[in-house]
Amino acid sequence: MGNRLTCSKCLMICLVATLIIGCYLASFPIHSDLPALPKPAKYEKVLNKLHKKHLAVLVPFRDRFEELLEFVPHMYSFLNKQKIPFHIFVIQQKDSNRFNRASLINVGFLFTKNDFDYIAMHDVDLLPINDDLKYDYPEDGPYHISSPKTHPKYHYDTFIGGILLVKNEHYELVKGMSNNYWGWGLEDDEFYVRLKDAGLTVKRPENIATGPENTFKHIHDKTYRRRDMRKCYNQREVTRRRDRVTGLHDVAYKLWSRHNVTIDSLPITVLNVELLCNKSVTPWCQCPDPVKVKTK
Repeated sequence: MGNRLTCSKCLMICLVATLIIGCYLASFPIHSDLPALPKPAKYEKVLNKLHKKHLAVLVPFRDRFEELLEFVPHMYSFLNKQKIPFHIFVIQQKDSNRFNRASLINVGFLFTKNDFDYIAMHDVDLLPINDDLKYDYPEDGPYHISSPKTHPKYHYDTFIGGILLVKNEHYELVKGMSNNYWGWGLEDDEFYVRLKDAGLTVKRPENIATGPENTFKHIHDKTYRRRDMRKCYNQREVTRRRDRVTGLHDVAYKLWSRHNVTIDSLPITVLNVELLCNKSVTPWCQCPDPVKVKTK
């Protein structure tokens, strides 16, 4: 009988002690070695980065600072609404040769291909203003956002200039763009033929309710910056043909510097690039000045 009373007393003492210790521990904050769950907005952002493909926006560039100031905030606003993981790379040509948009895109691709899944070949003066224009990963083939039906200026069926999305595998499949196009024009037309020869079909937005007047904002001032449309040496003959020699594998350049800068607190990367010209192959990288005729 005595043993039973002793056991009962011990049990009661243990229960009371457990209750007191539990209340004491409950008064302290709980700590854990595991990281706290992020807030819903941040968690959504993490999921996007994990599951969405990453876009490198490649902007071939020279002497258009005013346009860049408008381009960067606009594209951040536009792409953030679509929750596209992206970064803007401005590939700035820093040499005395004529502008070569295609070679600059080749350089931008080589710089970004290991960290990004697809590129947007993007003119700095063309801003999308219709939210139905999607910059999603072009799984099924190159995706031409600024289609002939909605581009402010160019409306022929094979036009793929302005804004074109290409996934890395397809850009490498066609060996990038031709390096022969110094000056303005035709490099996109040659790239279209490359895509066609590789069996790739260019897709375009469907069911877009807007047209050439109100799908994009075109901020190029042609009175201030005239396009370099000169043709010299045998440039016209060569650039009218499909280039089966040059491309991503032999773009000749020097990367002078890389700068991480901000515009309105928005981060971009600027690559200062010197494009090297083989004048025995493309002497038109520097057209001679026209001879001025003296008048009496």
